[in-house]
Amino acid sequence: MTGTLRGTRTVIGAVGLVLGLYGVVRLLGLGWGNLLATVPWLAGVVVVHDGLVAPVIVLVGVAAARVLPTWSRRAALLVLVVLGPLTLLAVPALGRFGAKADNPTLLDRPYAAGWAAVVAVVLVAAAAVAVHDRREGAPRG
Repeated sequence: MTGTLRGTRTVIGAVGLVLGLYGVVRLLGLGWGNLLATVPWLAGVVVVHDGLVAPVIVLVGVAAARVLPTWSRRAALLVLVVLGPLTLLAVPALGRFGAKADNPTLLDRPYAAGWAAVVAVVLVAAAAVAVHDRREGAPRG
């Protein structure tokens, strides 16, 4: 592994660790009642991710790798891994589940526009990866 790659991974890992610790501190600051109410939800997230989301993404990735040209596989993986879970997380906001007519402050932002902007950024990044891989020759492995 090159020094630049190792340094980048170290910085990303450190930022993730700091953000995770910040989340734990905020969660602990909510009090024991809220903390205990959060435990089943967190356990459910792990079960749904590991039992449903991750296997589906792996299966779709394997199927896509069999039919896509080699140069397009990294781009397709980027789209699948980023937009798949992001879209699942966005469904409640995009569907406006929980909105109430008597409380206009609930779900009061343009969530569809935000989601569309993220999709556009990811698709542009994926296109750049595909163009690079096509020009340079598809990466091996």
